[in-house]
Amino acid sequence: MSQWESERMVYRPLTQEDWPFFLALHQDAGVMQFIHDPHPPEYIDHHYFQPRLAEWHKTSRHWLCKVMCLKSDGTPVGLTGLINRGENLAEVGFLLAGDAQGRGLGSESLNALVNHAFTLLGYRKLTAAVTAGNEVSRKTLCRVGFRQEGTLRESYFLHQRWHDDWIFGLLAKEFTATE
Repeated sequence: MSQWESERMVYRPLTQEDWPFFLALHQDAGVMQFIHDPHPPEYIDHHYFQPRLAEWHKTSRHWLCKVMCLKSDGTPVGLTGLINRGENLAEVGFLLAGDAQGRGLGSESLNALVNHAFTLLGYRKLTAAVTAGNEVSRKTLCRVGFRQEGTLRESYFLHQRWHDDWIFGLLAKEFTATE
């Protein structure tokens, strides 16, 4: 599961050389608005970057992390991945650089990830948690076929207050891959 492709992108493993891009994404206030509060580089490296460098298998307890790169010039535009939650269930996640947003790359990448998770990894269900108010992520998930299954009230502490989390799910039998 080293690399896969979609119409406009290649999804390759995260490497140590991706640290500047990874850090820039995690320090971009617009990208992180609904994800986490600002952290110093050392924290981001230790808690988010280094764990995602480890080799990944379906039974791994850490996130599979792929760098989304444009086929046209190899430019990294985001990150996508999943984490095994047991019982043939995985949670998906994605980050798209601010200058890459609004071009359909989020939906394209999520569709590719979901197709890979169901077809090659054999997951029966995928989930996603989105901080309430993140309409862009909600629309992206729904475009790919996810359904909002519920709301976890005051579940996530962000920007000095509690926020609701929207929970989404997609069953393998409901998914139809699109390009």
